[in-house]
Parts: sequence; structure tokens; C-alpha cells
Amino acid sequence: MGPWQVARLYALKSVWNATGLRSAGRALVEALGSADAGVRTVAGMFLVQSGKRAEPLVEEAIHRGQNLSTVLVIAGDIGAVRLEPELLRFTKDADPQVAKAARDGLRILAAQRPPRGV
Repeated sequence: MGPWQVARLYALKSVWNATGLRSAGRALVEALGSADAGVRTVAGMFLVQSGKRAEPLVEEAIHRGQNLSTVLVIAGDIGAVRLEPELLRFTKDADPQVAKAARDGLRILAAQRPPRGV
């Protein structure tokens, strides 16, 4: 991954966080499908760092079937409890990587819940 790719992703994140421009956020979601593992990692980190702000983009990607193995885990990372039914649905997906990602996302969500009685 070259420095210009990192700069591009950072610029997309900055524009999206500052202005809410969805096309910039969508470009980060698209970068999750890059052939370059570094690009995928940085794009995922930026989405996770954005927290709940990323939830509509993650939901949109799930509905479009875009980069499912990654966005299902990100849904858990950002605490997208509202998307839990979607994650449950994907645990039975025919693609074993997608099913595993859905289980991982659910496991992450469960770990973020406060213990009962607290």
C-alpha cells in the first residue's frame, strides 16, 4: 500500500466525518474489497473508529451484499445492536466465510453488552 492510498483513505474519512457526505463513507466501504490487504485494513479501521456514524453505511453494505465477510464483523465492532437480526440471518449463509463473519460479529456484540444485574 502506497502513501497516496493511505492519504486518499484518510481524506475520505475526514470528509465523511466532517460533512456527512455519504459518498465519501461509501468509498471507505468499497475499499474493504480492495485487492490490497493494507487498504482493506485501513478502510476497516477508519469505519470502526467512526463508530455509530458508520452504522447506516454498514447496514447499506449488508443489504447490498457488499464485502459481507468484513462488514458483518464491523457491525459488531461498532456495536450495531440494531443489525443483530441481519447478523443472525447470515450465520446460515452458504458461504462459510460469511457465516463465520456473522458469528464473529454477534460474538463481538455480545462481549460489549454489560453483564446482567449491573
